[in-house]
Amino acid sequence: MKPLTEREIRAAFVNCTKGEAKRLSVPRDLGDLPWEDLDYLGWRDPLAPGRAFLVAELDGRPRALALRCPGPSSRTARRSMCSVCVTTHTGGVSLMVAPKAGKAGRQGDSVGIYLCGDLACSLYVRGRKDAGPGARLHETLTTEEKILRTVANLSAFVARVTG
Repeated sequence: MKPLTEREIRAAFVNCTKGEAKRLSVPRDLGDLPWEDLDYLGWRDPLAPGRAFLVAELDGRPRALALRCPGPSSRTARRSMCSVCVTTHTGGVSLMVAPKAGKAGRQGDSVGIYLCGDLACSLYVRGRKDAGPGARLHETLTTEEKILRTVANLSAFVARVTG
C-alpha cells in the first residue's frame, strides 16, 4: 500500500458524512507505519472502542470505511476465523459492520464481516505478527498467494459496502 496522509484518509471515506470523517480519530503515527507490508490500513478508535476504520486502495485510489464493532467482552473467548486473512484467533475476531455507502446506508442498510479484531490481517499473512499456536492453518499457498487472497476478500467486502 502506498503511504497516505491524514487528509487523503479523511477524503477517502465513502460511508460517513464529511463532518464525521473530519471528526474521527486518525492514527498519529502514519509516518512510522510499515506501509510496504500493508494491504490496507486498519485501526480502532481509542476513544470509542465500538468504532473501527479501514482504508484500502482499490482501482488505484483509497477507499475508507467506518465500521461498528463490539467492545471488550467478558464472555468466554472462543476460536474464530477472520474472513479476510483466514487467521484463527481465540477471542481475537470481531464482527465488524459497515453502513452501506449512499442512500442505502442512510436508510440503515449495512454489511458485516468477521475481521481480526486488531485489523492487522496484512501482518498475520506475512508472518510479521503472531496470533498464537494454531492461528495459521497449514496451506500449500505461497505467501504471495495468501496476500492476493487477502486483498481479494477485502476488495469484495468494500465492493459490497460501496455497491
